[in-house]
Amino acid sequence: MFSKVVKESPALLSKQYGLFMLYREASIWEKVPMGPPDTILGITEAFKKDKDPRKINLGAGTYRDDNGKPYVLPTVKEAEKRIMAKNMNKEYAPIAGISEFCQLAAGFAFGEDSPVLKNGLNASAQALSGTGALRLGSAFLSSFYPHAKEVYLPAPTWGNHIPVFKHCGINVKYYKYYDKQTVGLDFKGLMSDIMGFPDHSILLLHACAHNPTGIDLKPEQWKELSALVKKKKHFPFFDMAYQGFASGDPMKDAFAVRQFVDDGHQIILCQSFAKNMGLYGERAGNFTVVCKDKEEVERVMSQIKIIIRPMYSNPPVHGARIVLEILSDQKLRSQWMQEVKGMADRIIGVRKKLKDELAKLGSTRNWNHITDQIGMFCFTGLTPEQVDRMAKEFHVYLTRDGRISVAGVSSTNYQYLASAMHACTK
Repeated sequence: MFSKVVKESPALLSKQYGLFMLYREASIWEKVPMGPPDTILGITEAFKKDKDPRKINLGAGTYRDDNGKPYVLPTVKEAEKRIMAKNMNKEYAPIAGISEFCQLAAGFAFGEDSPVLKNGLNASAQALSGTGALRLGSAFLSSFYPHAKEVYLPAPTWGNHIPVFKHCGINVKYYKYYDKQTVGLDFKGLMSDIMGFPDHSILLLHACAHNPTGIDLKPEQWKELSALVKKKKHFPFFDMAYQGFASGDPMKDAFAVRQFVDDGHQIILCQSFAKNMGLYGERAGNFTVVCKDKEEVERVMSQIKIIIRPMYSNPPVHGARIVLEILSDQKLRSQWMQEVKGMADRIIGVRKKLKDELAKLGSTRNWNHITDQIGMFCFTGLTPEQVDRMAKEFHVYLTRDGRISVAGVSSTNYQYLASAMHACTK
């Protein structure tokens, strides 16, 4: 058929080809640049291509059991059974989500006896996990924070914090946090920076299990920081993605948030249930603005809904229903507390095994930071060149800043990992 068109209508074919080339050359999107590849996805791809049986992926930020498999909590399975048995509908949630979920999530963070909950001072909305909560918070600050539209982040911080704020028109700056020399916290530098910032600055604070370093402030340091923030009239913006998962004790992990509230700060809090309940794909999160009184709560909630409506209209219900089922049933909640402690204890346990094995191998370096740090991530102190060697010679994959996901370490691979780290750091 094509040969017949060419033979009988060469002029028509030429015209059509010309139009085709014109459309190709004049594409609307020809100026769109190629974006940079995602660092973590690049590590995962390299890991998948590696055929060595000893290979270890320490890049991914999701929990794995000791066999390296994704873990669905028994309480999550039970909650889903109960939800299915209730034969619930699939109607839209309200714009701000399931109100019972929002209140239980806020109570989990602030404490059931917190004046914030007792006096109804929380403007809370269900969010698309922690990232969605951060996006709501940055949009709210961009529209209504009465002072400079700048946020100060710890250096380093979770990579997604930066575009979340920038996309809402908030300028991003940094304060000292990580000390390369000690592979620990630069508390003196942190306090000095925050003291020097203009009054009413917005501070992004990791409530627990700092990502990516795994380095947290001690309780007395949080108290000292709270006093300074109060003195400087700074605004605390908390990201709490690991409550319960960090230490195994949700109350302990919420210390900073509760201390700041007790000290009279009106904070913003972003919560995620991805890590502590393993609900990564369910996108269950909560966003809260602590207000002065109930009238202020109503005004703030009205604006949060206005932000949500054109963004995604309303949140998904299934993940929130799971969280609600677990937190509202005392027996299920108690069981979940044991499960999340089990996950935290596994992480803490392999940290110790890794550190002890490095000592056993004769490493003269100080590896105390491995057990001093907490949560899913650990800053090893490895240089980019050492990281490259880990991948090339030992088939161990991690980010070039030396960060490892401790969830990728197990009772079957920690000895090999330690030997690779020792070889690369002699």
